[in-house]
Amino acid sequence: MAEASRSGKYEGPYAAQQERYHRLFGGARAKARDFSEATGNPETIAENLIRAKETVPGGWAHALPLKRGETLRIVNTHGTAGVSLLFYNDRDRSERFNAGDTVKIQWNARLSRGRVLFSDMGRVLASITDDTYGRNDALTGGSSKMTNGARYGNPSLRNTRDNFILLAAKNGLDKRDVPPCLTLFAPVGVDGEGRFRWEGEGPQPGSRVDLRAELDLLVFVSNAPHPLAPGDYAPKDIDLLVWKSPPPAPDDFCRTATEEAIRGFENNARYLAALGEE
Repeated sequence: MAEASRSGKYEGPYAAQQERYHRLFGGARAKARDFSEATGNPETIAENLIRAKETVPGGWAHALPLKRGETLRIVNTHGTAGVSLLFYNDRDRSERFNAGDTVKIQWNARLSRGRVLFSDMGRVLASITDDTYGRNDALTGGSSKMTNGARYGNPSLRNTRDNFILLAAKNGLDKRDVPPCLTLFAPVGVDGEGRFRWEGEGPQPGSRVDLRAELDLLVFVSNAPHPLAPGDYAPKDIDLLVWKSPPPAPDDFCRTATEEAIRGFENNARYLAALGEE
């Protein structure tokens, strides 16, 4: 899939198709906001807002619950090339993150600050409320025994696929419940032949992403390198922080940036109303 700029506009041969789409459907669409408007969260979070802190060693994984309204901050403390995540509705774990729909619905493969993460039921699981690096991959998937064998010559190295299967088993799921993941801190693009490639510099130490839960979630985090990451297999510790973020404002950027996001949150509202919540 061709990539769009941070503003959400395609360049090159795909620009004409995007312009035609907006011309045909523009009358029924809300005007998309400029993604340069999206602002981040404070670098330092007050201790009284923090519910949990965890460190995930290189190569390992962690599962954690996230209540609606809480924010998970993933801090790439040492600049590891990729941290993979999966998201499940903790009230009904048959509903989970759908990477393909997240990309298609938003017409953008570059998921960064201001974008949202959709489930396979058209609801918004989480919003990306901050992202200091800006390159995350929902196309390639995480590492596996096969990719570690091909890249490092050692299939026994810890990998994301097996990490997620292990976490699934510990949480009443199995490998059939492990869909394609989102990998943060991964500058993946597509070349002229349609092949995925690693582009430019990786993340700097201290890069972070904030994900606000829009439903009660179960989150899996795998700290194993992206399968296209250059260099040796050398993942380092990452830090996780769960904090109580402010309630979204009526004009919250993630909730109002695109018509697609608005519809997703309308689906959330119907679902929560059926549960007797807002």
